[in-house]
Amino acid sequence: MNLRFVEAFYWVATLKSVTRAAEKLFLTQSAMSSRIATLEEELGVLLLDRRDKQFRMTVAGTRFLVYAQRLLELQREIKGEMGTGGTAAVSMRIGAIESVLHAWLIPWIGRLREDFPELELELSVETSPILIDQVTRGTQDLVFAALPATGEEVRTLALPPMAMGFIGSASVDRKRRFTLPEIAAREILTFQRGSQPHVMLLELFRQSGEIPGRIHTVSSISAMIQLVQGGLGVATLPLQAVSRIDGYNDLKVLKCEASLAPLPIHASYRTDPSSRAVEAVVSSAVAFVGVFPDRKPKR
Repeated sequence: MNLRFVEAFYWVATLKSVTRAAEKLFLTQSAMSSRIATLEEELGVLLLDRRDKQFRMTVAGTRFLVYAQRLLELQREIKGEMGTGGTAAVSMRIGAIESVLHAWLIPWIGRLREDFPELELELSVETSPILIDQVTRGTQDLVFAALPATGEEVRTLALPPMAMGFIGSASVDRKRRFTLPEIAAREILTFQRGSQPHVMLLELFRQSGEIPGRIHTVSSISAMIQLVQGGLGVATLPLQAVSRIDGYNDLKVLKCEASLAPLPIHASYRTDPSSRAVEAVVSSAVAFVGVFPDRKPKR
C-alpha cells in the first residue's frame, strides 16, 4: 500500500475537500483524485461518496480514516527510530498578523533557519480572521493571530500577549502625562474595524464613559507610524512592535491614566500524523518568544 496515497486520503478526509488537500500537499486536483481512486481500487471499496458536490465519506471511508492515521503515525515513528525523521526537506506555510511581524517574527525566522536549515518556508501577513480561516481550511500550516483557531485537527497555544500603548509624536505631544479625555479629543489611529485592538479601544472608552472623536482604522503599522510622525493623530500600537522599527526615534509612548488591554497572541496549527515538523516549529516559536526581550521604546 502506497503511503503517499494514504496521506492523500487522510488530508482529503480531514480538510473535507479534494481541492484543499491538493493545495496542502502541493498537488494538482487531478493528481489527488487519481491517488484516492487508486487507493479505493486497491482496498476494493469506495472511500468517498461522489454522488453530489457535497463532500461526504462512505462508511468504509470513515473506518479507513482511523487506520490511515495509525499508518501515518507508524511511518513517522519508524522514520524517527531509524534516524530519518526531523524537519529536513519540509515545506511549511506560516502566516502572521502585522504586530507579530514587526515584533519578533523576523528574528525568530532567523533562529528557525539556523535550527532547521533545509526547512522551506512560505510566509504571509494577513489579518486574524483571514489567518484563522486559512489554517482551518488547511491552506496554512501555522498561524500567529490575535484570535484562537478551533476545529478538528487544529490545535492552539496561547503565547505571551503584547503590551499596547498610545503612541504619539515627540515633537507634538510634549506633555509628560495625558488624561483619557485628552486622548479622546485627538484623532485616534488603530487597526481594522472589528480587530482586537479596535474592539479593546472602544471598550476602554465605553467603560470610562468617554466619547471619542474620530477613530481611523488602518491596516498597516508602518502607515500608522507615518501618520503619527506627520502629527495626524495618536495610534494604539504594540509597544514591542514599535520598539523594533528602526528610524522612528521621534515617536513617544504617551503616559496615560488609563491603559489599553494587551494584545493576545495565539499559535494555531494543524496536526500532521506523518510528520512532527509543525510541532517542532511551534516549540521553537514558544521557546523563542519566551526569552525574546520585550523592548520598550525609550520615550
